[in-house]
Amino acid sequence: MASESPRTPKMGSQASPKPNFQGKRPAPHQRSQQGKKRQQKKMRKRERDMKNGSTEEVLSFDIRDLRASLAEAEGDESEAAIIPDESLPPPGSEILLKVVELSSTGDALAIQEGSSSKQIYVLPFAVPGDIIKAKVYRHLREEGYTVADFISVVSAALKRDDARVQCGYFAKCSGCQFQMLDYADQLAHKKRIVEKAFKNFSNLPPDLIPAIADTIGSPLQYGYRTKLTPHFDGPPGPRRNNTATFTKRPDIGFMLKGQRTTLDIEDCPIATDAVRAGMKSERERMDREFVKYRKGATILLRESTKRVSKDGSSAEVELEASGPVVKVETDSHIDWKSCVTDNNGTSTEYIDDYVFHNPAGSFFQNNNSILPIFTDYIRQHIIPPTLSPGTDKDTPVKYLIDAYSGSGLFTITLSSLFEGSTGIDIAESSITFARTNAKANNLPRSQANFIAADAGELFKSVYYPADETVVVLDPPRKGCDASFLSQLLAFGPKRVVYVSCNVHTQARDVGVLVRGEADDGVEAQGTRYTIESLRGFDFFPQTGHVEGVAVLNRVDNNTNLPDTAI
Repeated sequence: MASESPRTPKMGSQASPKPNFQGKRPAPHQRSQQGKKRQQKKMRKRERDMKNGSTEEVLSFDIRDLRASLAEAEGDESEAAIIPDESLPPPGSEILLKVVELSSTGDALAIQEGSSSKQIYVLPFAVPGDIIKAKVYRHLREEGYTVADFISVVSAALKRDDARVQCGYFAKCSGCQFQMLDYADQLAHKKRIVEKAFKNFSNLPPDLIPAIADTIGSPLQYGYRTKLTPHFDGPPGPRRNNTATFTKRPDIGFMLKGQRTTLDIEDCPIATDAVRAGMKSERERMDREFVKYRKGATILLRESTKRVSKDGSSAEVELEASGPVVKVETDSHIDWKSCVTDNNGTSTEYIDDYVFHNPAGSFFQNNNSILPIFTDYIRQHIIPPTLSPGTDKDTPVKYLIDAYSGSGLFTITLSSLFEGSTGIDIAESSITFARTNAKANNLPRSQANFIAADAGELFKSVYYPADETVVVLDPPRKGCDASFLSQLLAFGPKRVVYVSCNVHTQARDVGVLVRGEADDGVEAQGTRYTIESLRGFDFFPQTGHVEGVAVLNRVDNNTNLPDTAI
């Protein structure tokens, strides 16, 4: 039950609403405005109270847990005090660090070798068991840890093998963290990331969180990224009125780890061959045209595919692309892959036999090698199992709502399972391309419909019966806002499949759905969910990122949850 607000007088209380100057009840329109203001105030409170899953917050949980683990190992149950700065090595000094564990951010957590200090050091490019020579960068007193820069490996851990590294910029570039790790160890770590996310961010008791399934790996660990966005900074010197000019081609690449400096990068081995060829071509173009630029810019490199059957005219296709073209041949067709550099251009992707056209600069999953496995997993889990505990087995799911649909990936690839599917996105351009993609895949509007609307208003636009509907969510990194979650609970679809590129905000939102409340119990909705399964997918090998998939079932037939969940 919802707890009573302390401002709400109970039955029999002497408190009463303050009358207006006419001594009458507020008019209906006045009550409506007052209600809206109260609702807006509650909504702002909800947004403030919901954890944001930031890197800093994720790291703080990992450091807290490591401190507790170290204290327990030493038999010290006292809470760790803040260590005075004067007792710590000064910034700029070089020290030896013993790495204890990997954080969920991809950085390592370490303690100073040979020191009795309990200070935690955060540094990149290291694995548990390494002894690292590092440079102290900054002590964060309030946060209780120190940031350090990686210098070199003094003693390598058993799990570390630098022969695995395939990039000459590794340990400098901020893009990858794990090239020295065996891929099985990377997947195991990403499973732990999901476990810790639900432990720290869901606000659920352990008995309501199922065991996390093993992370599904990417078929390609290198050569998988279909999009890169290297950049260059503006010219040095006065920048008023854009009068500064380049005297040579600027450094083009990605950020130097831990610094606001662009690292010049000629090649990126995690990118596809077409994107790597495009990167080389763009660098050559900048060699010729750098004098035209008066400020920094980001360069788009997006793979696009032209597919022809084996009996098609491949010669014409080669001539269509203005830059380098990569040929990929299969038994049935030839894919001609080129690199689009115009943000207003169009890229084409093939996922199994589905084709997707997208604005080249817009979001679309960047690892095509894992997408067929990923979409197949969603297909297998989008329909409730016949013996799902606590659900009404007599009512089949017939309809799909795809919130945050983008250009229609889930709506289109899942449409054959449903009598009706509707994708909703706030961006008109995304909906335009989604409709184009539905036509390209020969799907009628009755089977794959798309609506441009704010996700917070989507349930006002769709009239599917909740008992026969599944909702798939794929929100941005910040997750779902409280308004959307309240509407989702009010609608109460039979099943929810939540896909996320940030498992920490995903865990926060899933906790809301399991508790059946969008604001810590003030407004319980009466609808709750149980978690059927949780699993990670590795869309970005060699990095600390993991994609999460949570499958939820609505609690029906008055099935009770433990009191700890309410």
